[in-house]
Amino acid sequence: MYIFDSVQKIKREFVSLKKNEVSLYVCGPTVYDDAHLGHAKSALVFDLLSRVLRAEGYNVKYARNITDIDDKIIKKATELGVSIKEITDKYTEAYHADMAHLGIQRPDIEPKATESLDAMFLMIQNLLNRGHAYQISNGDIYFDTASDAEYLSISHRVQNEDEKQNRVLNSNEKKNSADFALWKTIADGDISFDSPFGKGRPGWHLECSAMIEKHLTCKDTKYAIDIHGGGADLLFPHHENEAAQTRCSTNHEIAAYWMHNGFVNIDGEKMSKSLGNSFFIKDALKVYDGEVLRFYLLSTHYRSNFNFNEEDLLASKKRLDKLYRLKKRLFGLEVHSDMQTAFKTKLLDALKDDLNVSTALSVIDEMISLVNETLDSAGKHKELKREAMIDMAYIEELLGFGLENPFEYFQTGVDKETKVKIKELIEERNEAKKAKDFATSDSLRDQILSYGITIMDTPQGTFWERV
Repeated sequence: MYIFDSVQKIKREFVSLKKNEVSLYVCGPTVYDDAHLGHAKSALVFDLLSRVLRAEGYNVKYARNITDIDDKIIKKATELGVSIKEITDKYTEAYHADMAHLGIQRPDIEPKATESLDAMFLMIQNLLNRGHAYQISNGDIYFDTASDAEYLSISHRVQNEDEKQNRVLNSNEKKNSADFALWKTIADGDISFDSPFGKGRPGWHLECSAMIEKHLTCKDTKYAIDIHGGGADLLFPHHENEAAQTRCSTNHEIAAYWMHNGFVNIDGEKMSKSLGNSFFIKDALKVYDGEVLRFYLLSTHYRSNFNFNEEDLLASKKRLDKLYRLKKRLFGLEVHSDMQTAFKTKLLDALKDDLNVSTALSVIDEMISLVNETLDSAGKHKELKREAMIDMAYIEELLGFGLENPFEYFQTGVDKETKVKIKELIEERNEAKKAKDFATSDSLRDQILSYGITIMDTPQGTFWERV
């Protein structure tokens, strides 16, 4: 398996720190607002990675944190006159709901910053003891960037004077302009947490380092974890500062491999609330099925920036439609088998190459075409159908799409009231058929078709879809 390491800037063969085990940490959301498509892209990328690693036989320990201590959260809670817990609980629940609609599996561990303060205190104390941190007169504690000879080795960044000045946080006691806060003292009655260093709040960069150390660290290894992931915008300063803190407070580097996903753009612009074009997942789900969004957002390579536009989304859906049309042809055939097929090998091999989803989708397209052609020429080919169903189940497991009933999948675009009415008419028709009242049955069928749908009677029941 190969991964493009975004620090070394090369594709590297993946070798885990411990045999058959992988530790994966991904920076999760700051829960003060609804999740947008940028959050979805990152979560989808690492959901796919964890699936591929497991398919390759690894026992994966995947952690994605929840940042529930942050100035933005506190600002919103203050504005609304509610507790920060009310804000964070509300948006954590909303985030989970959005991710579930996209078929994203929950991580094995989902640590919260508020539940990891003990680990943060320990890391701060270690940094103070080792001379990598210092406390100024108001109680704030800073990381001393000049004390770390490897600082900026993650981002390979060279700060110019303007950038250095922009990072000065109005303190003439900082040793270096690039030094960042580990602990911010709160003395004005604002929301704060008790600590050995006085009342205050932790620095954002510290939170992830401490949670990794608490929940994932491999003992007696050069690196704390196998893979650290997140959006490309986190490489500097967040991941740079994480790495520095871990390096200087422990006896290991933070991660053996770094992976960063690209930005999501809307019509060519980087998603940004300041630009007013942030696209919330909850809004997208009002228009598009979650699986359609999943397929579309995964359709380009994770390291590429993703330009979200409706034209491409609809073209992507047509590609997913082909998978469901094949599934409809195979509907009702139950298969439970771990049989290895040539298709399964090709699909996994494609994704083992730095999640090469383009090749993976081509492998799927090729399989769909081949099975359809064979079925067209050979008719009821039972063994081919069984192998195709095994392959379809593998797509569901590995890529997380193709899970829906194929008839219900084609019902998108029909409003809820119409769906209820169609269901009622189908039930009435079924009763009429049982009573051998074929005139009423035919009349009800005509009413159903008048909604612009088609119906299909199968041993599993009557299904319908939009024409």
